[in-house]
Amino acid sequence: MDQGALGLRYRFAQGVVREAGQTALDRYRRRESLAVERKGRQDFVSEADKACEDFVASALLKAFPEDAFLGEEGGLQNEGGAATWIIDPIDGTSNFIAGIPIWCVSLGLVIGSQAVLGIVYNPATEELYAARMGEGAYLNGKPIRVSNTRRLDEARMGVGFSYRRPVQGHVKAVAACLEASCEYTRFGSGALGMAYAADGRLDGYYEAHINAWDVAAGLVLVSEAGGWCSDYFSDAGVFTKGNVILATTPGLVEPLRKLLAV
Repeated sequence: MDQGALGLRYRFAQGVVREAGQTALDRYRRRESLAVERKGRQDFVSEADKACEDFVASALLKAFPEDAFLGEEGGLQNEGGAATWIIDPIDGTSNFIAGIPIWCVSLGLVIGSQAVLGIVYNPATEELYAARMGEGAYLNGKPIRVSNTRRLDEARMGVGFSYRRPVQGHVKAVAACLEASCEYTRFGSGALGMAYAADGRLDGYYEAHINAWDVAAGLVLVSEAGGWCSDYFSDAGVFTKGNVILATTPGLVEPLRKLLAV
């Protein structure tokens, strides 16, 4: 895909995500009336998730019919496209339905095994993160950079968790951080964790298993903000099966890889 075509998608997608986010925000403000279903352990989906994903899918497939689209709720559409849009319509649904303003719309574009475009938008805080391969990363139009932290005992990591992996693995990772005097936090949104690592609010983000729709956008954000990410898309199967992710500032790459065995 040439730079002109990628730039067109970058600009268009930001508008679509912002509009979808505002629609989700309207439902967030009247969340007591939303229909909510349970998909698994601590895994919920609301009618807002479905409406947001349907809106984005319809807009992107109409504008770019040659592209594929993978959504958390609706699965794969237009399989075989040269590029694949990957969306989590509301990452942090548990926060969303509980009234905690830590949730977002996350949209990435992947070509082959390379994430090339990423947008993470939290409508509750009016923060839109956007990045395009080779063009830098931005928050509300202003450039962002990862932190310059080089010591574990000065760092704060985002550490995510999924019931798709044994609980003991998460406990081990948290214990390793604390034993190294590295602070940790868990927001309940991997996409925002990645965005905060790109912005230097966190010094990195780790999750033993994260789905593609939660991380595709964040990979671009962190990389374009000067950070390092593990090779998430090293296996085509991760589009549907997920993978481990470690993203961090350059000075902490080796200490964290050793600490977390990544």
